[in-house]
Amino acid sequence: MSRLIRMDHTGHTEVAEWTAGDAASVEAAVTAFRAELDRGYFAVVSDGEGHAEQVHELPVDAGLVILRRPIAGG
Repeated sequence: MSRLIRMDHTGHTEVAEWTAGDAASVEAAVTAFRAELDRGYFAVVSDGEGHAEQVHELPVDAGLVILRRPIAGG
């Protein structure tokens, strides 16, 4: 089971779960993923210890996809 989580004021909120072989759960996860990107979230997937890769499409084979807000600063 793969998970899409959003980092927020509670720590994190699970947005979706899916299984690669279950088309309905994948479709629901993709829809949720796109909605969060439209809200301004970035999505990242771990690329090894201490490394993450930003993704623009839901990687269906990933075990965990993390949504976060851009870091503010200047």
